[in-house]
Amino acid sequence: MAINKKTTMLAFLLVSLVLLGSEMIVTGVEGRMCESASGKFKGPCGRDSNCASICQTEHFTDGHCEGFRRRCICRKPC
Repeated sequence: MAINKKTTMLAFLLVSLVLLGSEMIVTGVEGRMCESASGKFKGPCGRDSNCASICQTEHFTDGHCEGFRRRCICRKPC
């Protein structure tokens, strides 16, 4: 019985290491994102989707509303 328990623990440890290792690889691929206030968006930012649409016309990949003043912030990979 002790051998089965030892084998099971070793197998569990090995599977855990493989899963954790693959998770680290996936998150390591993501690049840094650069942010800039939109130059075209006028007024307070109420919806992220509107902000993102304006940001795409400014050659950014994404945009979101941010801060107390609700400004449109555009994002793209650095």
